[in-house]
Amino acid sequence: MKVYNFESDLNLTPENSDEQYMREALKLAEQAFRENEVPIGAIIVANGKIIGKGYNLTERLNDVTAHAEMQAFTAAANFLGGKYLKDCTLYVTIEPCVMCAGASYWTQISRIVYGAKDEKRGYSAIHDKIIHPKTEIKSGVLEEDCANLVKSFFRNKR
Repeated sequence: MKVYNFESDLNLTPENSDEQYMREALKLAEQAFRENEVPIGAIIVANGKIIGKGYNLTERLNDVTAHAEMQAFTAAANFLGGKYLKDCTLYVTIEPCVMCAGASYWTQISRIVYGAKDEKRGYSAIHDKIIHPKTEIKSGVLEEDCANLVKSFFRNKR
């Protein structure tokens, strides 16, 4: 999977950008689903351009830290040539876990937009102050689509 130097060819307006970018993250979650990974996808956007992508690779890499957000953080940092993601937005299909929320703190990302809440393992269920105080949070973008993909994955596992 190529993880850096992404171009965005989306025709976006401020009104539809969050949904359009979440659709891009959902495409990555669907890729994870096809690869029998927990279907979570993430992208990072800066100045209207996708600069990082990721989806869960925990099974393929046998690595519990290979979450979609972690893949996207690494790709975006490589693209920018630095570890801070100020003026960037993370779009992720499911609420970040504590590990990914903690990593987002260290990136100083400006904004996190997520689809479905994770009642059991999402950062807000455990400690909602783990996000950087300057990071803006928006939840519920394409929530039903994001939740249904994960529910379908686990339903098929049982």
